[in-house]
Amino acid sequence: MSDFVAEIEEKYQENEIEKMGSYNHSLVQARIAGLLLNTKNYSVFIELSLDAEAIDLSQFGLKAKNELKPDVCLYQNTGGLKERDVLKMREMPLLVIEIISPQQGIEEILAKFEAYFTLGVKSCWLVVPSLRVINVYSQLNQYQTFDRNDNEIIDEVIDIRLPISKIFDR
Repeated sequence: MSDFVAEIEEKYQENEIEKMGSYNHSLVQARIAGLLLNTKNYSVFIELSLDAEAIDLSQFGLKAKNELKPDVCLYQNTGGLKERDVLKMREMPLLVIEIISPQQGIEEILAKFEAYFTLGVKSCWLVVPSLRVINVYSQLNQYQTFDRNDNEIIDEVIDIRLPISKIFDR
């Protein structure tokens, strides 16, 4: 097997391991996306590739070369399907949501948040299913924590409110 093929297979396997979502991760991702679909004037995307070529991601300690793929992201209403599909979005979303999975650490996600804010994202959510907690970041070191003692998650930056019980409970 050639070195090129071996390298491609290794990268594929790394990506597949990185993408593996747990039951809780997947369920919370679907519930958040479903709730966001009901918000007016926004389009919701799951694992959309964002073009990060404008910055060097290694400065944040990230292994990714030139793209980031959040679990969920939100744009101003983009309309329907494109005539020609877009593989990597150059325009950054208003909101990025990362749901921590058993393979991830919080530091890794915070490094992504630093990159997202540098690229122009307005708000980032860190969702921790095991603790049933969501941190809403308006800047890297400025966030508000919501848990099951709260009725709603409130993101004042993009003016969204979601019932927290519909994310973690049923």
